[in-house]
Amino acid sequence: MPKFAGFTNQVLALALLLACSSVISEQERGSNADMSNAPRVAIDRPKPIFMLMERDKRIHGLKPFQDLVDKAPAGSVLKPPPGRYAGPVIIDKPLTIDGGGEVAIDAGDKGTVMVLNASNSVLRGLHLTGSGDSHDTDDSCLDVRGNNNLIEYLQIDNCLFGIDLKQSSDNIVRGNTIRSKDLDLGVRGDGLRLWYSNNNLIEKNEIIDSRDMVAWYAHKNIFRDNLGRRSRYSIHFMFANDNIVEGNQFYDNAVGVYFMYTEGGIARNNVISHATGATGMGIGFKEASGTRIENNEIIYCGIGIGSDLSPFQPDSTIEVRGNRFAYNGIGIMFNSETGGNNMVDNVFEGNLTQVSYGGRGDNNNSAKNSWAGNYWDDYQGFDRNDDGIGDRTHELYSYADQIWIEMPVARFFRSSPVMELLDFLERLAPFSKPDLILRDEKPRFLKPARTAPS
Repeated sequence: MPKFAGFTNQVLALALLLACSSVISEQERGSNADMSNAPRVAIDRPKPIFMLMERDKRIHGLKPFQDLVDKAPAGSVLKPPPGRYAGPVIIDKPLTIDGGGEVAIDAGDKGTVMVLNASNSVLRGLHLTGSGDSHDTDDSCLDVRGNNNLIEYLQIDNCLFGIDLKQSSDNIVRGNTIRSKDLDLGVRGDGLRLWYSNNNLIEKNEIIDSRDMVAWYAHKNIFRDNLGRRSRYSIHFMFANDNIVEGNQFYDNAVGVYFMYTEGGIARNNVISHATGATGMGIGFKEASGTRIENNEIIYCGIGIGSDLSPFQPDSTIEVRGNRFAYNGIGIMFNSETGGNNMVDNVFEGNLTQVSYGGRGDNNNSAKNSWAGNYWDDYQGFDRNDDGIGDRTHELYSYADQIWIEMPVARFFRSSPVMELLDFLERLAPFSKPDLILRDEKPRFLKPARTAPS
């Protein structure tokens, strides 16, 4: 019996050792796994098939564009005769399709208009229109499911989703015009979506009256010189690292650029204007780390920058340098402040509130972040030695504005005569100790010349 018990213990110990080794091995593989060369897995829901009679009558009698694709040899150049064609279209071989701006493909308001299920292809000068309106099957004008493709100068309209890239990398999406269906904002599709798609170049596109441009689990993409208007999120990053946003113009959207659960990334030389409304925000952070915000014009927004638990990773920072925050409700708003933000050489002018902390602040807030060399239009001091730096430290305190910070419903009365009088009396003879918001040891005395676009 003792021998059997000893044998049993040895077996259990061996099993435990193997289990621990397996867990360690899995952890090591998870931390160092390189999925860049992993095969693509099918993640799309099956696309339904619609008979011609189910599609809008406007496409009845049109020649199916699929016939031209089927007849074209792989690797060839297809230049269709000008005109309107019926969709849908599935491209499963390398092709160059050049419509010259005179070819329209219409799916008759059902399903997806075109699917590019190939790599090393070119789509140019086509008008894609008339997708379905189902979010369950992600009806779009163009699904991209390959790598190293060039997609340029497409006119996309009357579609739920515009261009949808899933597990598609190293593509160029350039010079396209995208508009959604005429639906309420929340039920439109995304104008451009990247999902598990890396190293793509998105440039010189116009995305207007859509819902969002999103990049989820998509790394090292470049968004350059795009125009976004009247949508919800100009760009929304989620679990998407090291993306670059530069030279874009975003107007009249609810949110400009939002970094959520991201690491790294740069936003520079962008114009973000009129992000207004209850959630209006130029640039937002949610548990983001290691981001650089440089030389942007953030103007006429509800909040210029809104930050929540960012930077999130220990010993990381967020760099905010050389930007202009002008005529916003709040220049920078910190919620759940963690520190680690470096604000250098920015311009703050015409904002109702320059900087604020959500909820009640504390006198340690000023030490959590770094402020240096910023221009403040409300700076009260001189520059006697003409070195361009104010002679005294710029300190920003929270007086009567603490009322509407702690009680958001009081914002309705902000800038009213009563609130202005109360703020004046607080500054003249404070009846409570004000919160120190920030301290800039070397404020600029003269507003620097701007190099950012406007």
